[in-house]
Amino acid sequence: MGQAVDLASPTLAKTSEGKAAEVERLIAPALEAMGYDIVRILLMGNQDLVLQIMAERTSDGGMNVDDCAEVSRAVAAILDVEDPIAGPYHLEVSSPGIDRPLTRLADFERFAGHEARVELVMPVDGRRRFKGCLRGYAGEDVRLETPEGEVALPFQDIAKAKLVLTDALIAESTKAS
Repeated sequence: MGQAVDLASPTLAKTSEGKAAEVERLIAPALEAMGYDIVRILLMGNQDLVLQIMAERTSDGGMNVDDCAEVSRAVAAILDVEDPIAGPYHLEVSSPGIDRPLTRLADFERFAGHEARVELVMPVDGRRRFKGCLRGYAGEDVRLETPEGEVALPFQDIAKAKLVLTDALIAESTKAS
């Protein structure tokens, strides 16, 4: 499937942008050393800023309350020293949840067989929104089986993607817990 692609390449992950990407560059090495992967970082709001960090354990993709607290303490310590965000903000650390965002090319392989919604920046075959069963990836294209047939969606053109909450996804999630 996609084994020839270097999945560690930053161009194959869309976990943050703008100021959130700066935060990610600051905290990623520490979180990786602690055994966590960043799923997504968002900086939201105008007056009341919220820095939302979605993470999961590298070992099994899980994340519990203790993990969130550990990540929160580590991130707060780094951000207190580096101070990349002007003014006050609230820090939120969470798991990606069952119907998680798909932010890395590897996510499309990991969750192959599950239903997903994908929204593109640039249209493919005149469409920007797709829903279907994930079929992994080929090169740097995400493969999605839609009612009209399989489509290849350029990873670089994906604006957002997430799993769809289905009985099969819930069953797999429950089994993994």
